[in-house]
Amino acid sequence: MGCFTFLKVMMFIFNGIIFLAGGAILGVGVWVKVDSGSLLGFLNGIQGAPVDLSQLLNVGYLLITVGGVLMVMGFLGCCGAMRESRCMLLLFFVILLIIFIAEVAGAIVVLVFQPLVENLINKLGDKAVKSIKKSYGDNADFTGVWNTTMTGLQCCGFNNYTDFTDSPFHKNNNKYPAPCCKFSSCTSEAARNSTVAGCFPRLVDLIEENAVVLGGVGLGITGLEISAMVVSMILYCKIRSK
Repeated sequence: MGCFTFLKVMMFIFNGIIFLAGGAILGVGVWVKVDSGSLLGFLNGIQGAPVDLSQLLNVGYLLITVGGVLMVMGFLGCCGAMRESRCMLLLFFVILLIIFIAEVAGAIVVLVFQPLVENLINKLGDKAVKSIKKSYGDNADFTGVWNTTMTGLQCCGFNNYTDFTDSPFHKNNNKYPAPCCKFSSCTSEAARNSTVAGCFPRLVDLIEENAVVLGGVGLGITGLEISAMVVSMILYCKIRSK
């Protein structure tokens, strides 16, 4: 009984943290969507803040989804353990198992079908370049998203600066976006001599540079998921045998 009680308490604490974190994420997501006017006013009130910060409003739906899933899992884990509900524990186990299988399946698809993934990435790159040539400098939202991405990653275009050639911005200003150069004026010559990499190569480099950290985080999350599933099944079986 001592081990059983310990597992119940640990299950409650672990899922309680998940529930609270999910509630906080869900609350932020709802606030972003419902009170977008106040958030925009706050962002615009920050001295020197870029206009592109308004794009943060689009993250609201993702926050609501993630927060909702975490709250459901936390609720099932907490109540299932403390109320000794086999139904809740089983449902918690099933949801966590589905997430775990989806993660494993995604990793297998990336490893086994690597040529297919590379083909999809190339197609995505072609569409991204076409969109840049069509809308960058003409569509304010599209331009803002790219400016934020390039500034944050310190990159230029999807592949390189040539992605912006013949775009509305290039045609109207006869120069390239400022992030593409390390100079004040990004002329064609300056962009050609610039060492700023494309955003996709830059993203690949970041992943490779932090591969050990990302692998450790992935293994840690996997370990927590497996531990939670094992504990939930132990409690499920113990409750049945009581």
